[in-house]
Amino acid sequence: MSYQHYNHRLAISFVALIILNGCAPQIRIPVTVYPGKESVADSVSILRSRSQNVPPLKANGRCRLQYYTDGKKHKENFPVKLWVNPPSEIYMQGDIAFDPKGLIAGSNETEFWLAIKPKEINSYWWGQWTEGTSTGKLLLSPKIVLDTLGIVEIGSEENWSLSNEGVFDVLTKRNEQATIIKKIHIYNSRDYLIKKIEYFNADGQAAVIAELDKYKEVLKDFLVPTSVKIINRADGEEDSVRITLGSIKSMSFSDEQRRRLFIRPQPRGFKNIYKIVDNNTVEQP
Repeated sequence: MSYQHYNHRLAISFVALIILNGCAPQIRIPVTVYPGKESVADSVSILRSRSQNVPPLKANGRCRLQYYTDGKKHKENFPVKLWVNPPSEIYMQGDIAFDPKGLIAGSNETEFWLAIKPKEINSYWWGQWTEGTSTGKLLLSPKIVLDTLGIVEIGSEENWSLSNEGVFDVLTKRNEQATIIKKIHIYNSRDYLIKKIEYFNADGQAAVIAELDKYKEVLKDFLVPTSVKIINRADGEEDSVRITLGSIKSMSFSDEQRRRLFIRPQPRGFKNIYKIVDNNTVEQP
């Protein structure tokens, strides 16, 4: 995508034209674009503050899953339920082929997991945060879902750089070898919302891309994207997950609910069991 250059010291307005039914009159919808942030600290402080203020949430919606096994494309479309208890607890449950737990994905402070039961996959993956975040090894990474909900782990500002690219601020994170590992594209609107997150592999390629759209205000000044598309090219094929959230509301979790939702279930009844170690997939007996 190429972006036009803007003077970042001035607020800029542009007009989106929508033409309805051929000869119908044009409707002008003003969209205000604000100047980009002048420093990494300015940009990061907004994301960090937002991350720290994400409330516990419950949501319902639908998920469209597209994946490849042995070169053959498979598609699933199913209802999902999502529970989030920041900063690290998340649980997602999908009803596939009349199995209410045909897909489960979750994490807590120490572990993450994904289990998919359709016979084409029938696999269980899990790992520990200290051994790798597994953003590219899983079809649906709990870490990426947390990021898309605004619970973005920033860490040290020294690892980030900022560029102003048209209507977007782009935060770029590099590792100790100065290799790009992550980019966050933020739209310079009043709400300063994340529109895209890219996760890079060791070859410098964007292996996973998360696109965020249709934000909804859940609480005052707190918005959540109701449309999230995650594209995964880590294994050569283009797998994708599209999550569309309908009902979203804040809630509080009891100790019993936290034990039921956010403790990793044992991998019983799966054909394949894998552990993620140093971002590598290791088959388990």
